[in-house]
Amino acid sequence: MNILCVSDQECPALWDYYQPGRLKEYDLILACGDLNSNYLSFLVTMARCPVLYVHGNHDGGYVQRPPEGCDCIDGQVVTYNGLRILGLGGCRKYRPGSHQYTEPEMRRRIQKVQPKLRKLHGIDIIVTHAPPEGLGDDSDPAHWGFAALRELLEQYHPPFLIHGHVHTTYGCNRPREIEYMGTTIVNAFERYSIQIPDPPCKEKERGKVIYKTRLPAHKEFI
Repeated sequence: MNILCVSDQECPALWDYYQPGRLKEYDLILACGDLNSNYLSFLVTMARCPVLYVHGNHDGGYVQRPPEGCDCIDGQVVTYNGLRILGLGGCRKYRPGSHQYTEPEMRRRIQKVQPKLRKLHGIDIIVTHAPPEGLGDDSDPAHWGFAALRELLEQYHPPFLIHGHVHTTYGCNRPREIEYMGTTIVNAFERYSIQIPDPPCKEKERGKVIYKTRLPAHKEFI
């Protein structure tokens, strides 16, 4: 499955200078916040595949004008073509405003989805706006990550966590990917793509369900 991840800054090649067919290779688009709602509506129209999004801390305008044709997964667990996807938008609270959370508030958000995660026996992709603490975040209070997200990775070890919020333009040599305990943490600033195998198939053998698994692979959008 080829997945396009977008966040924080609209990509001119996918909007202002879009050419027909440029998005045809994608099976899913994941948006990590702080994007113009018209941009997401454009992407879902041109790509002809679902756009799933979470809120960034600058997305208060979505209340009046949400992205048309897109699905908000903030605070939800969804399954798409067998992929188990959790959405947890927002950033650390650093000033008055929407979609900002204290560490205890983010922990409570995670606690609310824990029953669904246990029922699904884990998660494949976590979509966030802010990164986990110490794993792609920054030193200023507005860009601190959440310890609760790091602990969530340590509990479930999903193949991917996709985030935004920390622009790659904030400093040179900022990594796009970080590996942590079996999870690839991806900074989706502007655009980035990942490839993940189709979910494990089920086979019955002697009355039992056997799950065939494969390791995920990923690549940068060029």
